[in-house]
Amino acid sequence: MGLLVFLGVIALVLVYFIRVFNNLVTHRNRFKNAFSQIDVQLQRRYELVPNLVETAKAYLAHERETLSNVIAARNQAISAERAVAAALEDPDKMARLAQAEGALGASLGRLMAVAENYPDLKANQTMQQLMEELASTENRVGFARQAFNDAVMEYNVLREQFPNFFVAGAFGFPAAAQLEIANVEARQPVQVKF
Repeated sequence: MGLLVFLGVIALVLVYFIRVFNNLVTHRNRFKNAFSQIDVQLQRRYELVPNLVETAKAYLAHERETLSNVIAARNQAISAERAVAAALEDPDKMARLAQAEGALGASLGRLMAVAENYPDLKANQTMQQLMEELASTENRVGFARQAFNDAVMEYNVLREQFPNFFVAGAFGFPAAAQLEIANVEARQPVQVKF
């Protein structure tokens, strides 16, 4: 009788650890899927940038440095994004992607600010359309990033709970890093002038 109780307890513990393992796998796959949604939006953004730069080139002959900075930032962001996609659980690569995306956002912001000084460029139908698409894509990236960060948080909470952290440690479920892109412009106070 004691042997049956012992085997029953062992079976329950085994079932529990299998359940924890499966939950960890499910949550890890959720945050990986959430990153793939970010990936789709970032690729769309990366494809829009060269079109935006090409449209602006004709009008911004004196602003070659700004245009070059946008393309360089885009290329750096693409490289960082590919590195993260290959190793999604690497927090250093995630930090580099966040930094590269922040730099791309800042350079695009400078391009938009420069474009404001050129009425012909502002009035250009293609430029307006590209700017609208870019703004829409930026919103989509923001929503996808929020969904990713939520999935990462759920995964990290699950893997850190007792006794789940034993299973997570034993079977190689590392903590996942959130994608936090610094947006310096968003932290600046809005100035209203009349």
